[in-house]
Amino acid sequence: MKALMCALVLCVSAVPVMAQAPARAAAPAEQPAPAPAPGSAGIFKANTDLQSVLKAAMAKTNDMATSPIALTDQYRVNIVHRPKANGAIAHPGNTELHYIIAGTGTVVTGGKIVRKPGVPASDATIEGGETHDVKPGDVVIVPAGSAHMYSKVNGEITYLEVRFVAPK
Repeated sequence: MKALMCALVLCVSAVPVMAQAPARAAAPAEQPAPAPAPGSAGIFKANTDLQSVLKAAMAKTNDMATSPIALTDQYRVNIVHRPKANGAIAHPGNTELHYIIAGTGTVVTGGKIVRKPGVPASDATIEGGETHDVKPGDVVIVPAGSAHMYSKVNGEITYLEVRFVAPK
């Protein structure tokens, strides 16, 4: 858990330096809060609170559940739990970091997203990407606009997700 908190502090404290433009989100219901100003006290969330929120979110779905840590105009930080594989996705304008907390699986990054006619977008795959087996302590960095997916989840997987505006 100390490693998780160190990774979180490093990521969140480094983001304002790397992020120079507002985050781009797909039709948000409301504008995200501004990131803490340089020199401010920052953001703190206790692990017990994060786990409680994640457990409640998991109880409501058989799919991905999240526990938000910070959702700002410069970055989004969540604990993400996946009980199963997901379809391929990409986030234009946002680089993403995954720090695996628990569980194992297979992540595919890069390549081209393939969506077959008549098949839901959630079943998209990746052609020509790199495949890596992941376990607790592993880190995956997905460049802005790059395809990525968990093609296999062995039981379940939980990771810290840090998505920030990619420098131009």
